[in-house]
Amino acid sequence: MKIRDFGVEIWMNRYENHCELNLAETCVESLTVEELLDMAGKKEAILAELLPMKLTYGAIEGSERLRKLIAGLYEKQAMENVVVTHGAIGANALVHETLVEPGDRVISVLPTYQQHYSIPESFGADVQILKLTAEHGFLPDLEELRRLATPGTKLICLNNPNNPTGSLMDRDFLLQVVEIARAAGAWILCDEVYRGTDQEGDGMTASIADLYEKGISTGSMSKTYSLAGLRLGWIVGPQTLLHAVSIHRDYNTISVGMLDDHFAAIALENRDKILARSHAITRTNLAILAAWVESEPLISWVKPKSGTTALLKYDLPMTSEAFCTKLLEATGVMLTPGSAMDMEGHLRIGYTNGEEVLHEGLKRISAFLRQEQASQAA
Repeated sequence: MKIRDFGVEIWMNRYENHCELNLAETCVESLTVEELLDMAGKKEAILAELLPMKLTYGAIEGSERLRKLIAGLYEKQAMENVVVTHGAIGANALVHETLVEPGDRVISVLPTYQQHYSIPESFGADVQILKLTAEHGFLPDLEELRRLATPGTKLICLNNPNNPTGSLMDRDFLLQVVEIARAAGAWILCDEVYRGTDQEGDGMTASIADLYEKGISTGSMSKTYSLAGLRLGWIVGPQTLLHAVSIHRDYNTISVGMLDDHFAAIALENRDKILARSHAITRTNLAILAAWVESEPLISWVKPKSGTTALLKYDLPMTSEAFCTKLLEATGVMLTPGSAMDMEGHLRIGYTNGEEVLHEGLKRISAFLRQEQASQAA
């Protein structure tokens, strides 16, 4: 099986450990173990929980404790509708591996996480790209989706909230997508790793798993819950689908780590505190970024409604990779080039690290923009 290079992951792996200010990061600023245990009131008691733990494989599909907590993030789901995976990246890969066969029609939005078009493409699927545009607020054009979703379409791949644009499909919009999918007989896979970061209300938008009988939600502890180091994700969907997924999962996962499962359960038992922290960071920092964009004549965007990233359009005659490489070398600031997401002419910025990092990073980007503008005019 041949597959394209994974643009974003190659870029991150190349540079993220060699930058001074990482504005390519996509997680809400990561928690320390101490911070998590302080939130849970377990700092003194944690050893009593861990020391008797026998480090076996543990529950194959995830502990009942954790699966019940994950089901509680949804409106209509039970423990039996949840299987735990090695991150959302593992969840997405398993769904594609389970459902997609050569010749199947798969529709994926773009931009999105590259898994959702490169994996089915590698399986020999008929991959149709639904391009998201600034003119539509980076939301899918429903008429175009209806045209692409011919009878027998196997899978429609969405990302909500969207990475990298921060666009958000609300319940009413998702229900229109469901109508289109149902008419075609298609499954919907919605990568919901940023669910919980909406800029308004409780931050939690509707999930496709609650809206559609063939809806599949993937999620993780990485982005909203600030615990990427656990490498723990999940699939939520119909039991028949999860049974088929589990057959594939037996070949590449067996189980997630018992310690990862345990700490994820602690986090979700205290999710209100974690979400309050995440909302404070995402909402404060997006306001900072918005003020900066408004002051920068060379930068434009569609302001995100959710998520932890924004897609910036820049007005300079250079490729996005050249921009990001030169910026990193000159200032120590790391962004992600749009070319890594098949969105040339754009930059992805992650704005949910520490406030000081964001302020200083934006200041250095401004200086870089002025310098490049001057050199272009010379």
